[in-house]
Amino acid sequence: MNKVPLTVTGAEKLRQELDELKSIVRPRIIKAIAEAREHGDLKENAEYHAAREQQSFTEGRIADIEGKLSNAEIIDVTKIDGNGKVVFGATVEIENLETEEVVCYQLVGEDEADIKESRISIGSPIARALIGKMEEDVIIVKTPGGEIEYEIISVKYI
Repeated sequence: MNKVPLTVTGAEKLRQELDELKSIVRPRIIKAIAEAREHGDLKENAEYHAAREQQSFTEGRIADIEGKLSNAEIIDVTKIDGNGKVVFGATVEIENLETEEVVCYQLVGEDEADIKESRISIGSPIARALIGKMEEDVIIVKTPGGEIEYEIISVKYI
C-alpha cells in the first residue's frame, strides 16, 4: 500500500481522535449496550439497535484511523529545506492576478484538508499547480469556470 503523507499536526489530531474513541466513546457505547440488554426483548429495543449502530460506526472509524496512521508518512515541514519551492506541508500565499485577492493555504494530505482553516489537499487543482513552483512564479489553475492565474507571493515552511 502507498504511504499517505501527513503533517505532524495532522497525525497528532488523528492520534487524539483515536485515543478519544478508544478511551471514552467505546466504553460509553459498551455501557449503553449492556443497559439496553437489561431491558429485555432485543428485537424491538430501539436503544439497543441505536447503540449497536453507533458501535459499528465507532469501530469502523477506529480501524480507519489505525490504517491511516500505519500507512502514514509523517512529514515535519519545519525540518524541510525546500529551497523556496512549494512542497507538501508548505504554507503558500498567492494572489489572484485578475481580482488581486490574496489567499494563504497550507498544502496537506487529504485527511487534513479543511478550507475553513486554509488547509487544502495536495490533490486539489490549486495544490497540484503550486507544487515545485517558487515565489514570484505565475501559475494557471484550471477550474470549471475557466482558467485562473495566480502569482506566488511567499512560500513558508512553518
